[in-house]
Amino acid sequence: MPWLADDGPAPLNATELRALTTIRRLGIVGALFLALGSLGAGAVPVINPAHDIPVLSLFTRVTTVSLAIAVAGMLLMVIAWLLYGRYARPARARIATQAQTTRTVVMWLAPLTFIPPLFSRDVYSYLAQSEIVHRGLDPYSLGPAQALGVGDPLTMGVSNVWRETPAPYGPLFLELGSWMSGISGNHIVLGVMLQRAIALVGVALILWSLPRLAKRFGVEPTTALWLGGLNPLLIFHLVAGVHNEALGIGLMMAGLELGLRRLPIRVKGDSTPPLAPGELRYIAFGATVMTLAAAVKINAALALGFFGVMIARRWHGRLSDLARAAAGLTVIFVTVMVAVCLGTGLGFGWIGALGTPGMARTLISPATLLGYLTGGVGIGFDLGVHTHAVMDILSLLGLLAAAVITLHLLWRSFHWQLRPIIGLGVAMAVVMGLHVALHPWWMLWAVIPLAAAAGTSRFRVAATIGSAVLAVVITPTGSPFDGRSFVLPQAYLAAIVVTVLALLVVRRTVPLFARAPIPPMPRRDGSATNTEPATAVTTGSSTLDSRE
Repeated sequence: MPWLADDGPAPLNATELRALTTIRRLGIVGALFLALGSLGAGAVPVINPAHDIPVLSLFTRVTTVSLAIAVAGMLLMVIAWLLYGRYARPARARIATQAQTTRTVVMWLAPLTFIPPLFSRDVYSYLAQSEIVHRGLDPYSLGPAQALGVGDPLTMGVSNVWRETPAPYGPLFLELGSWMSGISGNHIVLGVMLQRAIALVGVALILWSLPRLAKRFGVEPTTALWLGGLNPLLIFHLVAGVHNEALGIGLMMAGLELGLRRLPIRVKGDSTPPLAPGELRYIAFGATVMTLAAAVKINAALALGFFGVMIARRWHGRLSDLARAAAGLTVIFVTVMVAVCLGTGLGFGWIGALGTPGMARTLISPATLLGYLTGGVGIGFDLGVHTHAVMDILSLLGLLAAAVITLHLLWRSFHWQLRPIIGLGVAMAVVMGLHVALHPWWMLWAVIPLAAAAGTSRFRVAATIGSAVLAVVITPTGSPFDGRSFVLPQAYLAAIVVTVLALLVVRRTVPLFARAPIPPMPRRDGSATNTEPATAVTTGSSTLDSRE
């Protein structure tokens, strides 16, 4: 197995630093473009305050130009991220440092902190649902139109499909939102900024936990931060798009880091180490934080299953150990969740509202596409219009398939055939990918855990390709411009031209197509290798986890 020097990869040389600086600037330019374009092509409030601001009001009057600027920003940021990845690969003898990557994340996020929402109008639903809680009403039985009235400024910003639907979010998130609503009232801009502040707390937790988990799993922290923290999906949708996935994923990852903090590293076949000081306390603390993540979005509860496998494997790896771990984590989950539900006064109505997101089916979902295709075939053969019935069946089948695959991944992880955190990432990808209402930002539930442990190229490449594609599949406004379809091709063509010109400017400093040679990594015997550092022991056809 390749040996890495104790000090890890060396820092970049002068030529590489110049290229990295150019890449950073390319990303900042993209972020600035996206920020300016958001004024006219973002998911702006119904009454856009930018109309009254000199100079900036120009962007609100030229929708196609604003969209072209925003799309150009998207493309530049995605390309800059991919180029930065050259200097974050664990195979290189010289890579960017953790501090350089963290600073890059901050620089790319900064221009998008004080802009209108992008890609989705979900934040307006958060504001309306939070106001419902603030007024002492039940968000799990009343939609914004019923609770606040159709003419309320907060209701006006909510997408039509969600105006009469209950909130599908956990009680912790809505309680936090109600506190923010007490500050902002009906002031939409301030409400959006406060919701973005909550999202930034989640992003900060992700940036805090990722490098720590990466070190535990033998992955370069820079690689983890690049794939998980600098990912355009995170920047576009968790920060610019103001989605509560930020807080949910942040708490989930922080819970994993805290829960594993005192858990000894054990290799398969080793004797079970004695109980470490504070081990059980940190396990309980981590499980509590992960339960709080589930009280934001229930998806995070899946992490507790794989965390239980990690605990069982750290003990003796027997079924009885798995049962003990499952029982303990279940007690913590139920206790904390009941405390949150009763403490917030919101009760358990969120359980019945979990199916709300499935009401809006998206075309990027394979299940939805298959449903439309099957329904279209039925119409073509005069079998009737059964598209929605087919989608309901596919939705149920997708749920069952996701459950079976998740159980299989848990079983493989328990038997040391798969690293549990990799199993968590793959399970999240399956659960989200088979949902009829798949959105690009949902896949961050999978990408970020994978970033913490994907030291081998297979998972990292898959997550990279998926992130790059999903980052550009929807428009900044979150709408298809129905009735004005000519806007999209014009804006995208202009954006492509701008992007090509920008790449021509930087091509001398940053090679765009030629793959830079990877300097050989030293072996203990003084020879060299270009192989990526192994993070698992391979036996036959099975990949066994080498570290917990």
